[in-house]
Amino acid sequence: MNFWADQRLVVTGGSGFLGSHLVKQLKDRGAVDVFVPKSSEYNLTKEEAIIRLVGETKPDVIIHLAAVVGGIGANREKPGRFFYENLIMGALLVEQARLFRVKKFVAIGTICSYPKFTPVPFKEENLWDGYPEETNAPYGLAKKMLLVLSQAYRQQYGFNSIFLLPVNLYGPGDNFDPQSSHVIPALIKKCLDAEKSHEEEIVVWGTGKATREFLYVEDAAEAILLATEKYNKGDPVNIGAGFEISIKELAELIMELTGFQGRIVWDPTKPDGQPRRMVDTTRAYQEFGFKARTNFREGLKKTIEWYKERIRNL
Repeated sequence: MNFWADQRLVVTGGSGFLGSHLVKQLKDRGAVDVFVPKSSEYNLTKEEAIIRLVGETKPDVIIHLAAVVGGIGANREKPGRFFYENLIMGALLVEQARLFRVKKFVAIGTICSYPKFTPVPFKEENLWDGYPEETNAPYGLAKKMLLVLSQAYRQQYGFNSIFLLPVNLYGPGDNFDPQSSHVIPALIKKCLDAEKSHEEEIVVWGTGKATREFLYVEDAAEAILLATEKYNKGDPVNIGAGFEISIKELAELIMELTGFQGRIVWDPTKPDGQPRRMVDTTRAYQEFGFKARTNFREGLKKTIEWYKERIRNL
């Protein structure tokens, strides 16, 4: 508690999905000086805005969550934007954090940075063993450059920047926009919409054979805060739940939990994305004691109930 009470913090993306949960946990832990920049006031792709942000807030710690993100469709539609904006935000923030002598920079990467055919479970040392899966490579590589930058600045300037690699997140507050959502909110929305309109089927991209690992958003926030408190090394760290589920199994589970009685029609003309995903979480546990706590089924139930409540109130 003393650690957080004494820190001035900037959380980029702090009003977003992960950020809102993280900021709440920060305040629960005793943080009193937490600044969340609004994109309307601070465009983080512009150097002038970042100089103003860091100069005005004079943070001890920056937790960089802000990112341009989306599912397979969004990544395929806007690869240039996903690469440029994620790359430039990270580079400008780290450089100004160094110049303003920020004590610690917490960079949030992505499991999309791993090579397409990484052996399961993904170990951090596998990061450079190949090219990422094509549909999200621009996003994954932009984030991976932030790891290179973090390590280079640690080597040359002694700058304390750490790099975390979370798996796909889910939970209350997720993005349910069909144009940019990830697989869990997309499937929840499809099932509930179909149930409401008495449709007999939903169409899902791919074959259902690909596997994914999912981490409940509150667990992810806890992992980031533990790492901020306790981890001060240049090596990247996976943040995950340590399990793997196929998209077919996931879709069937969401159908059950939402009460949708119809069937799934798979569209194999659309990409599956990376064939398999699951990370080795040993380093996170050894270095800062993180272990995911939320049961996947229970986490899905909470997410579905949150979304139902939201659409009831619209």
